[in-house]
Amino acid sequence: MKENYLKYPTEPLVIKENIKVSELLAAMGRCSFQARNLSLALKVWEKMLKEDTFIFFGLAGAMVPAGMRKVVMYLIQQRYIDCLVSTGANLFHDIHETIGKYHYIGSTEIDDIKLRQARIDRIYDTFASEDEFIATDNTIAQWAEEFPKRNYSTREFLYLLGKRLFSYQEDGILKSAAKVKIPVYCPALGDSSIGIALTELYQKRGVKIEFDILKDIAETAYLASLKETGVIYIGGGVPKNFIQQTEVTAPFLGYKVSGHKYAIQITQDVPFWGGLSGCTFQEAQSWGKIALDADMVTVYADATIILPLLVTALAEKKIKRKKIIKFSLDEKLSVKI
Repeated sequence: MKENYLKYPTEPLVIKENIKVSELLAAMGRCSFQARNLSLALKVWEKMLKEDTFIFFGLAGAMVPAGMRKVVMYLIQQRYIDCLVSTGANLFHDIHETIGKYHYIGSTEIDDIKLRQARIDRIYDTFASEDEFIATDNTIAQWAEEFPKRNYSTREFLYLLGKRLFSYQEDGILKSAAKVKIPVYCPALGDSSIGIALTELYQKRGVKIEFDILKDIAETAYLASLKETGVIYIGGGVPKNFIQQTEVTAPFLGYKVSGHKYAIQITQDVPFWGGLSGCTFQEAQSWGKIALDADMVTVYADATIILPLLVTALAEKKIKRKKIIKFSLDEKLSVKI
């Protein structure tokens, strides 16, 4: 019986000059702890891309100020994801950088009272200009004032914002998504400077942009029914739960689903506090959100380290997907395979 458990020895990691990131991650799969989980995450993502899978990507945390904007942009442009669900903050910061403004290298060893006096906002070790943020708020409000006056799903509204960015030289998340017609959802849009900008627009100009969040729920449930699905979560929060619940919602709307087939999560949160961000995929199986036979892995580590490694390894492999669902986002969400 002992032999059943002692089949595969761990292998010490050998340092090699000029090794590819994908080769390094493969070697880490014969080590332990988060090194092995990272290696497995690459395998699961690669499997998603090679199978006929619809991939949801949940983005939480201050990833854009941390320098991850073009990493996510690459995933969109290469169609390594099929649908993005993000916090509003990440999308605001994406617009901020795409129109030519910056986040700045700062420090945690700073007097925050002095930063407030200088109108500098701090995100851990990153700084931003409050005045530049307000200018971006105003830009978003100006664009929104020109949009047709009707109820929007967040996807429809964010698509219009993405198209407004076409005239700017810099690429970004919303701009890239609008170009390749990848749907982007933000179920907590009000929890961001985008929501603040729209509220100010209403208070000062009387222009009210209204959202039909139920459209978001119905659409993402429909997307989950198109084929087998995979999920990738950077952090947790609202984006994670919103994607998870597609598998719960779909049967009520008449769609047949069996839980997300593939699942990757990069998080520093732990499950024993009972919070969603640390919730395990095993727990999600009890809800029917994750398939009982799913290929799944959680990497407990900083996403600003893990995501660039994973995406670089995917880039080295140059995987070409066989089938990509193409959307027409200008009118309604129509689907062509």
